[in-house]
Amino acid sequence: MPSRVPGDGEFTGDELLKLLATLANPHRMRIVGALAGGRFYVSELARELGISRPLLQAHLRRMQAVGLVWATVELDADGRAMKYYELSPFVIRLDARILAAAVDTLTLPARDATESEPAESAGAEAPDKGAT
Repeated sequence: MPSRVPGDGEFTGDELLKLLATLANPHRMRIVGALAGGRFYVSELARELGISRPLLQAHLRRMQAVGLVWATVELDADGRAMKYYELSPFVIRLDARILAAAVDTLTLPARDATESEPAESAGAEAPDKGAT
């Protein structure tokens, strides 16, 4: 589990900007919605959401980088490693005072916070190749 939970009120402007940019994506919002019901392993979550595993993994990496999700690897009954993702508990409190305080700590240019978006999130999704 992450040591720092989003919404704990101690975010810098850069961290808040990255968190909000991460949530500002329909695929990632759907991932939050699915994980709110419990943990999933990657292939199961990809099927649930109807997206490819590579696209899902790109979004999960982005979400993990800001602390929204965390993963554990477990062995199933057949000895296969299964990577499970869970939603980190979070509450996002935003008001003008919180945003004003965050502005004072901004160091990133505005474009840096939204870089590294998976290419598919801007439009069409890449075809799913062999997702199970």
